[in-house]
Amino acid sequence: MTILRTAFPRIRPLRLAIAGAFLVLGVIGFACGGGPGAPPDAVHVLTADGVVGPVMERYLDRGIDAAEDEDGQAVVIRLDTPGGLITSMNDIVKRILSSEVPVIVYVSPQGGQAASAGTFITMAAHVAAMAPGATRLGAATPVGSGGEEIQGPLGDKVTNDAAAQIRGLAELRGRNEEWAESAVRDAASANASEALELNVVDLIANDLDELLDSVDGREVTLHNERQVTLQTADAEVVFNDMNLIERFLDIIADPNIALLLLSLGTLAIFIEIVHPGVIFPGVFGVIALILGFFALSVLPFNWAGVALILVAFILFGLEIFVPSGGILGVGGVVALILGGLLLTSGNPPEFQVSRWLLIGLAAAMGAMVLFVLVNIMRIRTMPAQMGTESIVGREAVARTTLDPEGFVFFDGERWSAESEEGTIGEGERVVITEVHGLKLKVKKQQPEGG
Repeated sequence: MTILRTAFPRIRPLRLAIAGAFLVLGVIGFACGGGPGAPPDAVHVLTADGVVGPVMERYLDRGIDAAEDEDGQAVVIRLDTPGGLITSMNDIVKRILSSEVPVIVYVSPQGGQAASAGTFITMAAHVAAMAPGATRLGAATPVGSGGEEIQGPLGDKVTNDAAAQIRGLAELRGRNEEWAESAVRDAASANASEALELNVVDLIANDLDELLDSVDGREVTLHNERQVTLQTADAEVVFNDMNLIERFLDIIADPNIALLLLSLGTLAIFIEIVHPGVIFPGVFGVIALILGFFALSVLPFNWAGVALILVAFILFGLEIFVPSGGILGVGGVVALILGGLLLTSGNPPEFQVSRWLLIGLAAAMGAMVLFVLVNIMRIRTMPAQMGTESIVGREAVARTTLDPEGFVFFDGERWSAESEEGTIGEGERVVITEVHGLKLKVKKQQPEGG
């Protein structure tokens, strides 16, 4: 029975950590489950507001899938985006082009935009519409990872490819090819009335009801050359918003949050290893790492960056146990900075780790390691506080004459003592120089200045 009681505290943190991890996965699996089905011939309304990225891509793919599975009349994508990742944009465009149901992109609400990548998504739609007012479309010139213009042959290659793509989309949908190309090459933009006049979009609608009334009876061609006549005026409208997991992903699918989760998770697990049985750091660390990698699963990232971040925290931990004079700690700071820079290198600014966050995190970790090292060095240089070694150098008072043996009074106790040199009178103060079992060796305390 004693063995069982001793072993249980050791395995309990691990069991709790695994249980917590499975709880997170269970919540994720439950949140991914689909909702109740929509009636046939319903109009499925999706809301895509924010940066074009993997989360939006997954959401729109799921929404179009649902409309196809439930024989929907059409899909309306209410779009408001400043742009985003080219890779996600391309996947969304391909999904729209292959859709079995008509896709209507509605740039809304008033004052919204379909800039950069959003322009390509709008051009790909079977029907393109905009809300009136300050709503705008365009400015689709490709830029570098820092928002800068791409120079040289690479810039020409990327721009020409994007121009050919958007021109092809405009041609497919019977829209203004010249303007579409100028949106890429010259960053041309247009508001709702200009876009309608230039034949960039098909119509302007004040709200969703007006949009569905306006497109009713319009004929569109799907990817398989099948002609479909929209019957949307009296169709039931089903709002298919982001589910719980998509909203959660939209929050954590941020490189800064992913970096913090990976860093805090690794640090917490290290604390659990150093202090087994604390429980909370282990549970928190496992969950944080799972969420960190879950966030990275929907972000373009570099595995070398992940490896360097993990190596950084290993070096921080080794610095505490291996006397390297700070070399391991400095290496950890360098590895953390390089890992953060590599983690999302090549992504647009919206999908890159903040330099300020990275510097702040590296500085905080370096300061923490320095604080621990200073305290370890201070403890190592302190005199012993336990055992006979702690007695040497301390003062006592002779209770009898030491010639050379006698007794001294030390720390509330009477000790047998022997004088190192000469006779020591009763009542004189002495300094302990050695300890031999229960006998002290002492010498007369020298007067100050002597």
